[in-house]
Amino acid sequence: MHQLSTLDYVVFFIYFLIVAGYGIWVYRRKTGHDGTAEGDSKDYFLAEGSLTWWAIGSSLIASNISAEQFVGMSGSGFGIGLAISTYEWMAALTLVIVATFFIPVYLKNHIFTMPQFLSQRYNGTVAMIMAIFWLALYVVVNLTSILYLGAIAVSSISGLSLTFCMITLAVFAVIITLGGMKVIGFTDVIQVFFLILGGLATTYLALNLVAEHYGQSGVLAGFSQMTKLANDHFHMILKRDDAHYLDLPGLTVLLGGMWIVNLNYWGCNQYITQRALGADLPTARNGILFAAFLKLLMPVIVVLPGIAAYVLYKENVFGPAEFMQDGELNPDRAYPVLLNILPVGLKGLSFAALTAAVVASLAGKANSIATIFTLDIYKKVINTEASEKKLVSVGKIAVVVAMVLGVLIAPFLGIDKKGGFQFIQEYTGFVSPGIFAMFILGFFWKKTTSSAALFATIGGFAGSVFLKFLPRFVDLAFLAPIGFAAPSTDPKEHGMYVIPFLDRMGIVFVFCVVAMVIISLLETSRGVKPKGLEVDASMFRPHRSFAIGSVVVIALLTALYTIYW
Repeated sequence: MHQLSTLDYVVFFIYFLIVAGYGIWVYRRKTGHDGTAEGDSKDYFLAEGSLTWWAIGSSLIASNISAEQFVGMSGSGFGIGLAISTYEWMAALTLVIVATFFIPVYLKNHIFTMPQFLSQRYNGTVAMIMAIFWLALYVVVNLTSILYLGAIAVSSISGLSLTFCMITLAVFAVIITLGGMKVIGFTDVIQVFFLILGGLATTYLALNLVAEHYGQSGVLAGFSQMTKLANDHFHMILKRDDAHYLDLPGLTVLLGGMWIVNLNYWGCNQYITQRALGADLPTARNGILFAAFLKLLMPVIVVLPGIAAYVLYKENVFGPAEFMQDGELNPDRAYPVLLNILPVGLKGLSFAALTAAVVASLAGKANSIATIFTLDIYKKVINTEASEKKLVSVGKIAVVVAMVLGVLIAPFLGIDKKGGFQFIQEYTGFVSPGIFAMFILGFFWKKTTSSAALFATIGGFAGSVFLKFLPRFVDLAFLAPIGFAAPSTDPKEHGMYVIPFLDRMGIVFVFCVVAMVIISLLETSRGVKPKGLEVDASMFRPHRSFAIGSVVVIALLTALYTIYW
C-alpha cells in the first residue's frame, strides 16, 4: 500500500485538533472551567437530558460503523454485491421498531442498563450472570475486534506499524471516553460528518473512475455501467444455487434470522441503546429515526465502492496483485485499494473518516463496559455505599483497564483467518437468539418467569452449538430443497451440508421462545408470580413527526427491495 503524503497527515492532524478541541470545550462547559463539577454517575454514563436528537442519532451511527463496515462490508460488496446491504437497510426498519416499542419500555421503567432491566424484570441472579457475560463479550470479542480491525486498516493505509496504530487508536478513544457520554455524543457528530464526507468522496471517485474507463464521466454514468457489467451484484435476495447463499440465505434476510441479529443488536445492546436512555421519549425517538435515515445511506458509502472495485478488477483497471494476499484473492483489500486512487489531501480526509469510525466505536464500547461494570457490578456487589463521585472515578478506571486489555488481547486475533467481522458474528451469534427471546418475552408477556429467562441464556447457547456441529454427525442434504441447508464452503467440512448462520439463529430463537412459554406456564400454574414492568398501550403511540419519518423510511425500503429484488 502507498503511504500518506505530508498534506494527508496535515489534513488528518487538523481533524484530530477539531475533534479534541470540541471535546474539551464540551467537557469544560459540562464541568465548569475549573473542572470540579463532575456531575453524578447518570450524567457521566448517560449524559442525562443533555443529548439532542441529532447527537443521539449521530452517536448511534458513529458507534455502529467501524472498520468492519468500511473494510469488511466493502469486501462483501466486492464478493457478494448489493445483497450485503440488507444488514444496513434492515437495520433502518429495525431502528423504527426499537424506537416505537422498545425505548418506551426502558424509559417508562427508568432503566439505564441492560442488566438493570433483567434485575427489574426477572431477578438479581439473571442480571448478574448476564452482566458478567456482557463484560467478557464486550472486552474479549467486541472491543478487541474493533481495535484489531481498525489498526489493520489504518496500518495498511498509513504504512505505520500495527502495534503503534493500536496504541494510538486506544489512547485517542480513552481521551474521548473519559469525558463521559456527553463528550462522546457531541464529538460523534463531528466523527459522523467526517465519516460520511470521506466515504462519499471515495464512492464518487470510484464510480467516476468506472465511467471514465468507458469514456464517460459522472457517478450516474459509472453506476449505470456497474449495473450492466456486474448485474449479478445487484440482487438483494440470493438464490439457493448462489455461492454466497450460506451468508445470506434467500428470504431469511426479510423473514427470518436477520430480524434476530438486528433486533438484538439495536434493541437489547447496552452499547447501542445507552445513547437514547438518558433522553426523554420524543428526543430519543427522533434521534433513533435520524439514525435510521443514516443507515439507508450507509450502503452508498461502504457497499457501492466494493462493487466498483469488483468492476475495475474485472476490467483490469486494477492489477490482480493489488487484491491478492497469501496467493489468494482477498475482497477485503477493496476499500484500501480504492483509497489509493484519491488525490492528495482528500486521501487524508478519507483516512480521517476511517479513523473516526474506529475511534468512535472504541469510545462507545469502552463507555458501555464502564457503565455495566460500575453500575451493575461495583455498586451492587463491591461497594454498595459508593458516592456518585466514586462511581465516576471507578468508571474512568474501568475505561482505561478495558482499553489496556484490548491492546493486549487484540494481536492474538491475527491468527484468526476468518477476519474480525466473522469473529464477532460467530461468538455473539451463539447467544443472540437466547438473549433476544429473554428480552422480547420480558417486555410483552407478563407470565415470563426468571427460570425461563435463565433457560434461554443457557439453552440458547447450547442449541446454537448443537446445530453448529450437527452436520458432522447427520447428513442434512435432505434440508437443501427447502433452503435450510447448503454445501459448506469450509474446506474442513468438504461434502457436508450445513445450516446457514441466519437460519440457525432463527431456529434457536423459536426453540427458546417455545421452551420459555412452557416453563413459565408450568411455574405460574404452581403459584409462581413473575415480576412485571410498567407497560401500557399509550406508551407506544408515536408523535406526528416520528410517524411521518417512519412512513418515509418504510416507503424507501420497500422501493429499494422492489427495484433490486
